[in-house]
Amino acid sequence: QVQLVESGGGLVQAGGSLTLSCTVSGRPFSGYGVGWFRQVPGKEREFVAAISYSGDDTNYLGSVKGRFTISRANAKNTMYLQMTSLKPEDTAVYLCAAQGMAYGGASARPNDYHDWGQGTQVTVSS
Repeated sequence: QVQLVESGGGLVQAGGSLTLSCTVSGRPFSGYGVGWFRQVPGKEREFVAAISYSGDDTNYLGSVKGRFTISRANAKNTMYLQMTSLKPEDTAVYLCAAQGMAYGGASARPNDYHDWGQGTQVTVSS
């Protein structure tokens, strides 16, 4: 079965840093674009960051540019989200996702993503 498992969430103070990991199994990884989304109760899922299948292109939500970095380690079937200068408004459940079509770019569109993790909670205190 396809599994995307996030880890690394937790409670941090504003201004702190956190790195999330997502390990993918049961499906191809290296030939597909992947991304991170976040969700808070009562709000729609929000795009955070994406990286193309090749790793050459990235895309970020404007409010996280310069603070978050998405990366991938294809040999480990793992993607990462390095978060720095965290703000209380970054508090959310963060989900990783992999696209359904091969050789995709750094898409911000949820519909482009076929498989999703269950999410990991990130809480930033003020």
